[in-house]
Amino acid sequence: MSRNDPLKPPEAAAAPDPQRFQGTVAFYERYRLTYPHRLIRRVAELSGLKPGDAVLDLGCGTGMLAIPFAREGMAVTAMDPEPEMLAATAAAAEAEGAGVRVTLQQAGSYDLTPDMGPFQLVIIGRAFHWMDRTATLAMLDRIVTPGGGVALFHDAHPPVEENGWFKTVCDISARHRLKRVERGGGHRRYEPFLLASAFTEMDGLSVTIRQSVTVDDIVGRAFSMSASVPDRAALAAELTAALRESSPDGKFTEVAELVALLARRPE
Repeated sequence: MSRNDPLKPPEAAAAPDPQRFQGTVAFYERYRLTYPHRLIRRVAELSGLKPGDAVLDLGCGTGMLAIPFAREGMAVTAMDPEPEMLAATAAAAEAEGAGVRVTLQQAGSYDLTPDMGPFQLVIIGRAFHWMDRTATLAMLDRIVTPGGGVALFHDAHPPVEENGWFKTVCDISARHRLKRVERGGGHRRYEPFLLASAFTEMDGLSVTIRQSVTVDDIVGRAFSMSASVPDRAALAAELTAALRESSPDGKFTEVAELVALLARRPE
């Protein structure tokens, strides 16, 4: 999500593509940025979550949020339209052992119904921009408990010198994606949608990390974004050439901000 996008009125999203992330699971699991434990704990504490509380991970992917919240003792339902993502979440939960259990449901935001839940918290990680955000929040208002809320997670790259490679990667990746409209407005700020919903009381939480990454890490993450790159070999070749030109040893430093925006109804 771009932090510089203007605040504009919400709009409707395009129809969902259930195969958008088909074939990307291995890259998603290995190369996507994970959410630090201290960020999960802060969200849980500010949300007033207690062990056993019902949490819905909407658009769960490979379980990067579902598993940590289940590890904190929450009763997590992990929902995603892509069966390969759900299989990865199930495997991750099994690897955690008997103490971490997640209920899996193959469905997306368009499949939400008023009889679901109720949930104390709905968490959405890097997926809100794929949804009809206005309609999704309206339905969440019906299935979130009166004292509950919605937590939207994402990541950002601050404009520091060490992140100089990031714009190059974004520009090259954009050229290789299919030119089609897939989302309503793209990576716009979340606040306009929340302010037009029932969840208008917002708290922002973030954790900044600094880590080493390689050309392979960067290319793998580009592959994880969606299945909308028709020629991965061409993307990999161009990315690798550009990155090697700026760093012949193929090593980079990444400074990333992992963010959660917790939104609740006003008291």
